[in-house]
Amino acid sequence: NAEGTTFSPDATVTRAQMVTFLCRAHGAPKATGTNPFTDVSTSDYYYDAVLWAVANGVTNGTNAEGTTFDPEVPVIRAQAVTFQWRAAGSPVVSDNSFDDVAADAYYADAVTWAVAGDITNGTGGNNFSPDVVVSRAQAVTFLYRELAE
Repeated sequence: NAEGTTFSPDATVTRAQMVTFLCRAHGAPKATGTNPFTDVSTSDYYYDAVLWAVANGVTNGTNAEGTTFDPEVPVIRAQAVTFQWRAAGSPVVSDNSFDDVAADAYYADAVTWAVAGDITNGTGGNNFSPDVVVSRAQAVTFLYRELAE
């Protein structure tokens, strides 16, 4: 709201919001490099965060050419933990964790890392639910569990 007194924990998180949360959690560095995305403008609140994400290998965009980021598209659990894992340096952790995460899925290593680091325990029934949209409460919980000391 205009007064900033609500958090809206159940609201959907967009891709732009997720990289903004992540960038801020990593100190909110100023953008460097070239913007490869046609759908991200210097006037967007998330501009620096998206450029930080590109510069740090957190995202390559959403199309094969790497020219779109889809900032307003809801982020799904698979993408959220992959962004977070890449920002952490893509650490290698072994073990297969969930029935609904194929070993060759782009996000499999990120999910395994997130479970090993107690960032998530999944959604029940030995499932991770990789295609479920992330809420604001989930996004900040993932970040808190990784970065709080």
